[in-house]
Amino acid sequence: MKVKNFLFVLTFMLALQMLFPQEKIASDKDINFYFSEARTYRNQNDLNLALAALTTAAQIAEKNEDEKALIDTYLKFSLLYLDLNKPESSYFYSERAFVLLRDIAYPYGNAYHTYIEAVLLFYKQNHYQALNMLDDANQLTNDRNLKNYILLAQAQIYLNLERYDNASINFNALVVNNDAYEKEHLSTLGYLGLAKLNYANENWEESAKYAEDALRIADANNFAKEVFDTNILLSEIYEKLGRYDAALANNKNLLRVKDSVFTIEKLKTEAKNADKITIDQMNETIRKQDEDIAKLGESVNRSEITAILTSAFLTIISLLAVSLYRNNQIKLKTNDLLQTKNKELQSARDSAVQAMETKTNFLSTVSHELRTPLYAVTGLTHLLLEENPSENQKEHLKALKFSGDYLLNFINDILQINKIDADKLEPLITEFHLKKVLMDVINSLTQSAKENKTKLTLKYDENIPHNLMSDPMKLSQIFINLVGNAIKFTKNGEVTVIAKLVEAQAEDLTLYFEVKDNGIGISEEMQKDIFDSFEQGSIQINREYGGTGLGLTIVKSLLGLFDSKINLKSQVGKGSSFFFELDLKSKDGIVDDISFEIAPKEYDFTGLHVMVVEDNKINQVITKKMLAKKEISCDIASNGTDAIELAQNNSYDAILMDIHMPGISGEEATIEIRKFDKRTPIIALTAISLDDSLESFYAAGCDDVVTKPFKPEVFYQKIGENIFEPKTVKKSVS
Repeated sequence: MKVKNFLFVLTFMLALQMLFPQEKIASDKDINFYFSEARTYRNQNDLNLALAALTTAAQIAEKNEDEKALIDTYLKFSLLYLDLNKPESSYFYSERAFVLLRDIAYPYGNAYHTYIEAVLLFYKQNHYQALNMLDDANQLTNDRNLKNYILLAQAQIYLNLERYDNASINFNALVVNNDAYEKEHLSTLGYLGLAKLNYANENWEESAKYAEDALRIADANNFAKEVFDTNILLSEIYEKLGRYDAALANNKNLLRVKDSVFTIEKLKTEAKNADKITIDQMNETIRKQDEDIAKLGESVNRSEITAILTSAFLTIISLLAVSLYRNNQIKLKTNDLLQTKNKELQSARDSAVQAMETKTNFLSTVSHELRTPLYAVTGLTHLLLEENPSENQKEHLKALKFSGDYLLNFINDILQINKIDADKLEPLITEFHLKKVLMDVINSLTQSAKENKTKLTLKYDENIPHNLMSDPMKLSQIFINLVGNAIKFTKNGEVTVIAKLVEAQAEDLTLYFEVKDNGIGISEEMQKDIFDSFEQGSIQINREYGGTGLGLTIVKSLLGLFDSKINLKSQVGKGSSFFFELDLKSKDGIVDDISFEIAPKEYDFTGLHVMVVEDNKINQVITKKMLAKKEISCDIASNGTDAIELAQNNSYDAILMDIHMPGISGEEATIEIRKFDKRTPIIALTAISLDDSLESFYAAGCDDVVTKPFKPEVFYQKIGENIFEPKTVKKSVS
């Protein structure tokens, strides 16, 4: 059987080579280009072109002998054949991928294959088995795009099972997704899912609103299937609402889309091409197997001669048998010993992994719990500083504020390392202005530079495009740590931040960054350990300059998320230079002179009435006093249940919602409030921990998030923005 399986796989590979002649390979485009093309055509329901793109991708993978790329191609074929309503062909390609996965270590491929198995189970209406399989796939990958599709499949299953609350959370998360490749398509599917969910609950107006949102995005991006499905749904919704003109308009749209996209000729062509690819591959495999059988038949006559010669050696072999037996016994004993040692090593590894998980969870819990009393420290300090203290008191209060800020930075560093160790971080892809990010970092550290009498400058290459795509938050963290370190170890000197364009090819950019100083420098023997956790070079340096020694560890780990590496040049007494390169993408089609500066605004809060949801008594008092400073009155809810009841019986300008509370959490309370109140701004207040997800807060219905302990000016700014300048209403649970 093993030989047959091997021959089957081998002949299948040869068949692919014959189907896709090597001289037709596009040498100037890599396989990811065709994956991107296939993704675009599939989303636009042009399955014929999607098949052609994947065929070329398979050809390139074969030529390059790239097993992982070939696995990816087969799995994408599998999903495409499901779109064509050909589950047998889908299963065929899924199995081809599985054959290759057995021989290589490829976590993403295993996760993708598990996801497709779950989708095939869903296709057969085996909902609970599919959910279990999706959970397995989710555990195997950190890929954002695949996780979003797992989220979508779960939502569709929950919808079929009438578990509407679960489905709503997933669909809302898709609406606000940050997917690097299919943001608009996933948002469309999220809105369409919410429309179907509300239709099932007979919330016709809500259903129509979500469906119109889905149709708007689908029309703009030529998502033909979603345009078709949404027009059908809107026609039915408007009939339920008695809005027959709107229903007629959607029916006309439906006919237009159907005539242009879903023609019989198109469907026949797609099915014919799909069948041809599969049948050609199967026929080629059978032909190769027939050739192998013929060759085996020709070898039968030769085997008789071989048998005669073999018998001549039997005597010699029998003489060696005793020696081989004794050697085999020694080998068995050695194997037993090796297996025992292997089990011991496995047990030790499992213990180490468990210890790491325990440490991570413990530090995450401690970091989170420390934030709550720290809020009391920083809040009370702020209030006391505003009450005209004497000069002696002011000096003590400023020292207390400094200590609180120091402790908060330390907690943030621990939490950051925890997230990195637990693989909870991955870079987001959003639009940002690099020069503004660097200027914000420099402005935030200017006071520290002045205290050390150090000049802080930025040398910025103006050839760098204004609008880039990456993760500005993580880039800020990298530069805050590097520049902050440079300032700390440089007195009466200069710290320079350099950003240069190295290479630009279309939208792909390579940028060079450097942070250099003329401070104390780092000895050569210390440089090899400087990026390890809690390392500062020496005990003396730690005592003199303070700090946690986590900054450079965080920098190294964050750059690893971008496939980049930090480099160091340093000489004792002359200074240090930390430098690295990053691959980024520029953003086309955006006017470069858009102002990215957002000036803080002054708001008149007089007479506002809000609800504060907070279980900690001290924090209740502090928040109430901070609000009173701005002449804002408030009601206090000590738990989620009280918050829901107060929201039902009163009208508030805003709700300040603590997330982590015993009993009903702030997230659950927000979901319940959004069922009857979709307009009152809800601002989440959270001492954010390792497992917190900002997307889940927004999906639950929160309008904004403020991390505790917060700066008073940020606190007031968020309240003003959400009350006086409300954003687009967040999609909430219905």
